[in-house]
Amino acid sequence: MESVQRRVGVGIAVLLALFVALMAVQLVVGEALQTTRLRHADQLDQALEANKDILQHMTDAETGVRGFQLTGERTFLAPYDSGRVGAFTAFERVAALTRDGEVQRLLTVERQAASHWLYAYAIPIVNAGIADRDDRRAARGREWFNDIRSANAAVDVAIRAEQESVAAADRRRARTVQVLFGGLAIAFIAIALLMAAALQRHQLAPLEHIRRTLQRLASGDRSARAVPSGTSELRAVIGTLNELAAETERLLADEQARTRRTELRQAVAAELRSRRDLGQTALRVAELLAGEFGAEAVHGRVAVEEGAGVNVRWPAGADAIPADVAEDILAGRTGEVAAPMPGAVAVPLGGDEDCPPGLLLLVRRDRPEWTVEERQQLEAVAREIEYAARQQRLQMRQARLIQELRALDGRKDDFVATVTHELRTPLTSILGYAEMLSEDDDLTARQRRGLEAILRNAVRLHNTVADLLLLDPAAQRDRSTSPVDLAAIASAVAAEVITAAQAKGVLLTVDATSAWVSGDAEQLERAVRNLLDNAVKFTPAGGSITCRVTGAGPSAGLEITDTGIGVPPADQPGLFTPFHRGANAMDQAVQGSGLGLAIVRNIVTEHGGAISVRSAPGSGSTFTVTLPAIVPAAV
Repeated sequence: MESVQRRVGVGIAVLLALFVALMAVQLVVGEALQTTRLRHADQLDQALEANKDILQHMTDAETGVRGFQLTGERTFLAPYDSGRVGAFTAFERVAALTRDGEVQRLLTVERQAASHWLYAYAIPIVNAGIADRDDRRAARGREWFNDIRSANAAVDVAIRAEQESVAAADRRRARTVQVLFGGLAIAFIAIALLMAAALQRHQLAPLEHIRRTLQRLASGDRSARAVPSGTSELRAVIGTLNELAAETERLLADEQARTRRTELRQAVAAELRSRRDLGQTALRVAELLAGEFGAEAVHGRVAVEEGAGVNVRWPAGADAIPADVAEDILAGRTGEVAAPMPGAVAVPLGGDEDCPPGLLLLVRRDRPEWTVEERQQLEAVAREIEYAARQQRLQMRQARLIQELRALDGRKDDFVATVTHELRTPLTSILGYAEMLSEDDDLTARQRRGLEAILRNAVRLHNTVADLLLLDPAAQRDRSTSPVDLAAIASAVAAEVITAAQAKGVLLTVDATSAWVSGDAEQLERAVRNLLDNAVKFTPAGGSITCRVTGAGPSAGLEITDTGIGVPPADQPGLFTPFHRGANAMDQAVQGSGLGLAIVRNIVTEHGGAISVRSAPGSGSTFTVTLPAIVPAAV
């Protein structure tokens, strides 16, 4: 009897050891795997959102630059400034949240594409500080921005591939733990059965019931059974085993639910990124939701612009949403699941100043209770839908804004062309007849002074019309180019302007070294003349003007510095736009049409160069022109 008791004690000790091992596998290892899995999933979800933020910020920056490029208004640059900072902050977030080498490589490609767009396209336009309607430059900018979109999409695909890889690895580890848990459970049951058989052989009838219980456990029956009072330790072990089995089933169900949620989000995101018609895409998403949740009806409303959007109902014969229910849904908090009526759940979707908020409603009367997991899954889908709708709105508004700016620019060009055409014919007649009358020797002194005034002002108006023609793209003609010494042009123009400068009491000096460029000598002379004329015009008596030409390096430079009245900071952004004049120039009644600097900018741009200004009221101005230089061997 003592030997039997000893063997029973040893068996119970072994069972307790197996029980501890089961607890360790389930609670320690299982909990660690669960924590790691959740952390990985959350990091990769954040990485996806950060990658979306990159494209959103770069789209904001591109919209700002395009608006500024067409109008020259610096107010358009607000989203550019915030967008480029936000994009590179998001780059750092994605890099910190992912560990996959392919994602990091593609992220580097995306960062390089964004940097190339900024430094090769956006920053030169912004630094120039003037409107730039060069279609070829705009086309290159769009091509480079498409590279950003392609790289962003590749990073998105790579992150989703990393998600699948991590999920697969987590599933493999979970299966390993489950196999280990199953092995320990089988060993536990086997030892218990061996103990029961040994005790039965020694006619320990009280344990016969335990043996049958363990056999039922081995066959899959985990329901509690009453055992003799002399075996309380085994009763506790069996009860714990049942609890562990139930917990394992719950964890497996949670893992399956998370996997379904991820797969549903990916499927919905893929549909939203497709090129289908909005209505077809909405119907397809509704079908996916109905299949996943077993819903008998799905309703969705999303606005993508004022007066336009999608209103989907699946199936087509489903009852419409009651007006009061729709109002209750829209009054809820955006992105949070609510139960507006029995058997239904809904999520309000955000809108903006032009687009009313939307909603997503699922009806399921046969299973009216919606689990927490299902609600979380629906919230994740709603976020995908809301993000896609926001992107669609931004793209449509950007396209509409660019179209409106182009139409406005076209109307302006048409207006200028019409005015110049209508003015040239009567001006030609005025000049012709005025010159013919001035040849009459019988004119009195008063009549001659009047004719001279008519001729002087008609010539001035004629020159203004000629300037307007230079700004009309439709009137531009292909001009021949040849090697031109910028220093020679500057010296020749300065020699002509110096008389007017001396008459005004302004000192004009020239410091020019040979600087060869390829261009139209006549047009470059016009640009230099306009800059020097402006310097003389806006510099008071006793001031000075310096004209420098340099030719070192790959660029030829022209710099004209004066000690004149300067340009207020508020007027500098529009300085190179047609008809723009500084407030201080108008206050001091300095004559001018506001076309000279716009013409200079057009000429410099046509020659592949750039012009910039540094100025402060009362401290003078410095205008700097840079042009591509050619080596002397090419001259």
